[in-house]
Amino acid sequence: MKRLITLMLLAMFSMGTLTACNTMAGVGEDVQAGGEKLEDKAEDCKDGRC
Repeated sequence: MKRLITLMLLAMFSMGTLTACNTMAGVGEDVQAGGEKLEDKAEDCKDGRC
């Protein structure tokens, strides 16, 4: 019984970790896209087109 509980806890922890990784990867992509847009706008303003 202890082994079953241990395996279930391990499985739940692993699922939580993998989900967090996917979430952080998505956040990283969003932040990167925002940074690229900000960089593009800064370049436009530097060229006098803002």
